[in-house]
Amino acid sequence: MTARLADIAAQAGVSEATVSRVLNGKPGVAAATRESVLAALDLLGYERPPRLRQRSAGLVGLITPELENPIFPAFAQVIAQALTRQGYTPVLATQTPGGSTEDELTEMLVERGVAGILFVSGLHADTTADMQRYEKLRGQGVPFVLINGFSPHVRAPFVSPDDRAAMRLAVTHLASLGHQRIGLALGPARFVPVQRKIEGFLRSLNEQLGLSEEQGRLLVQHSLYTLEGGQAAATALLERGCTAVVCASDMMALGAIRAARQRGLGVPSDVSVIGFDDSPLIAFTDPPLTTIRQPVTAMGQAAVRALLEEVRGTPTPHSEFVFLPELVVRGSTASAHQLNGRRGQA
Repeated sequence: MTARLADIAAQAGVSEATVSRVLNGKPGVAAATRESVLAALDLLGYERPPRLRQRSAGLVGLITPELENPIFPAFAQVIAQALTRQGYTPVLATQTPGGSTEDELTEMLVERGVAGILFVSGLHADTTADMQRYEKLRGQGVPFVLINGFSPHVRAPFVSPDDRAAMRLAVTHLASLGHQRIGLALGPARFVPVQRKIEGFLRSLNEQLGLSEEQGRLLVQHSLYTLEGGQAAATALLERGCTAVVCASDMMALGAIRAARQRGLGVPSDVSVIGFDDSPLIAFTDPPLTTIRQPVTAMGQAAVRALLEEVRGTPTPHSEFVFLPELVVRGSTASAHQLNGRRGQA
């Protein structure tokens, strides 16, 4: 083995220690160096270890947490189209309740020799998750890009919407309509996008309405990213006197509208609701939903570009590409003055 290491190292122009790291799938080796070692293996007639055999140039994995929320099929469609245009075939792997975990899906894709993997709203967005799983993946020589959620502990390109700016857009819009009690319904606090939305929300409440951070936090309600989660969160916020609710997903916003109607309140005549994502078909709800449009097309295309640059041996910066969202005003937000007058008479 020592002689082989020396031969390979000489052929690749690297140290024996570097060859050993590549052969054993250890992290800390540049992609170009790794390719040089693998090329040397091939040139000298040595068989690559199973984990390092030539990856199919045609397959790219895409892991999403679910497909029930329309935003994830929207990302999958954009990413699949971008990959297909570049000659790659997307392999969609979706987590399901009681089904495969992200780690199991990742292992399955690696075993099938994918050229790279895109993660949408994965464990990288969970501040309580162990980020070593991504270092392990890097050690296996598989390029990857992470969408929605940032961790300084993972060396990879990230693609995100500007969650703080999104909340500024929502709060500014509602404050301009005269709303003084604006609530925020979102998912569990451990997720990076949730934490960023809260930061932007609290800052905007202070700038627009003069509320302190302590006062603002009383208007934040955590729940689940589902219709039922939005309904539960909105119910709690309406009980605190909120006349408007900003939701962290369109699904939650539909739940907020249901919560208002169950209390005999009209949307937007009594309660204004803003969603997040601008999912397909959301313009056709009753009422058509005012929402923050996540720039899915631009984000998905950027993620594919970054991944394919890594696949082709040109590493992209291990930093975060942040995309500005857009406020789309439809029929679920309106002036608060009429409601405030009625409550005053009550």
